[in-house]
Amino acid sequence: MKLNAITVTALLLLVWAPLGTAADKPKPPSREFRETKANAEKGRAPDQLRLGEMFEAGQGVPADPAQAAEWYRKAAEQNLGVAQFKLAFLYFRGEGVGRDFAAAAKWYRQAAEQGNDQARINLGYMYANGLGIEQNYAEALKWYQQAADQGQATAQFNLGFMYENGQGVTQDYAEAAKRYRQAAEQGHDGAQSNLGFLYAHGLGVEKEDVEAVKWYRKAADQGNDKAQSSLGYMYYLGQGVARNYVEAAKWYRNAAGQGNANAQFNLGFLYASGLGLEKNYAEAIKWYRRAAEQGHDKAQCNLGFMYARGQGIEKNYTEAAQWYRKAADQGNEKAQENLGLLYFQGNGVEKDYSEAYARLNLAAASDESVKKTRDEVGARLSDAQVAAAQQRSEQIRAQLAARSPVVSRANPAPDSK
Repeated sequence: MKLNAITVTALLLLVWAPLGTAADKPKPPSREFRETKANAEKGRAPDQLRLGEMFEAGQGVPADPAQAAEWYRKAAEQNLGVAQFKLAFLYFRGEGVGRDFAAAAKWYRQAAEQGNDQARINLGYMYANGLGIEQNYAEALKWYQQAADQGQATAQFNLGFMYENGQGVTQDYAEAAKRYRQAAEQGHDGAQSNLGFLYAHGLGVEKEDVEAVKWYRKAADQGNDKAQSSLGYMYYLGQGVARNYVEAAKWYRNAAGQGNANAQFNLGFLYASGLGLEKNYAEAIKWYRRAAEQGHDKAQCNLGFMYARGQGIEKNYTEAAQWYRKAADQGNEKAQENLGLLYFQGNGVEKDYSEAYARLNLAAASDESVKKTRDEVGARLSDAQVAAAQQRSEQIRAQLAARSPVVSRANPAPDSK
């Protein structure tokens, strides 16, 4: 349910050395490498596998992914499951070979059919996401189940995700909780976070905030950004723990630093409100903007508000309108209201009572004060113009309804373990 991206930053260290010194000469291959290569060239599959690993990791020889792929292939063609798995992973990542999901799926399948649990998990992922093969949740479920039966935490976690979201099976929160718990008890941070979520919302288990906090904390302590954000929210609300805005800010900051949009938004809100830390509109804008640029509709709306009010930044109605529109296009009712008011006032956009009515009408369903403002705008329009504005509202509503819902938690991409 979580897509974990690992970013590796390489620091290039330039070392000056006179021509002809030892610094210019590459180290000769290690004795282990030479012996392994000799055996691999005789066709011994285990040595071909080991040679591929040495080329991939740069052990005893400079790293060379293309050579790694070549030796993995030789071992894989002799039906060595681990080599098939490693070759599949190189195809999945496009390392040493051109990225080819179909080839990755082919080799994952061969390894999976020999009982390689990691290959089963990754083949399940390929089926779940339609990578290199036609999407098939039932097949994904089958391969995850086989690995889960062997106690593989990632497979148990992915099964939980499928049961939670009704992919390939009837949605079943109780079964999701069971699978998450199996993985969580093995220390899987994603499962711990999602089990906490189920406890916090009473899905498949009795709602129990203390238990939710317990599992969020286990995952948060492992650096899981979603759990850190959720734990911060529990501190903010005082659910399962004593309310503590300072602790909320701490956990939001940890998650925000990892790029978690919800945490960035909430940290911005704490700065704007002066809760748990000193009020600082410039910091609020910084964090709202980071979340807004990731498509977080509430952050977009709040950033628009800061521009409209000139809080922490120079007042700019044009910028306010742009951010309100981004949020409104995601169905944010407050943004619809604020955008409608800009159209009514002619701030940042050309004055347009019909568009103002249409936007306010979208936000009026759940707010009597907005309904009153809408009707005041409507009084400036003819009956025909009001009818046209209502039709415009329905057009916008239909466009919003046609958009696919975003699944906020995803099963993880294949790994090379």
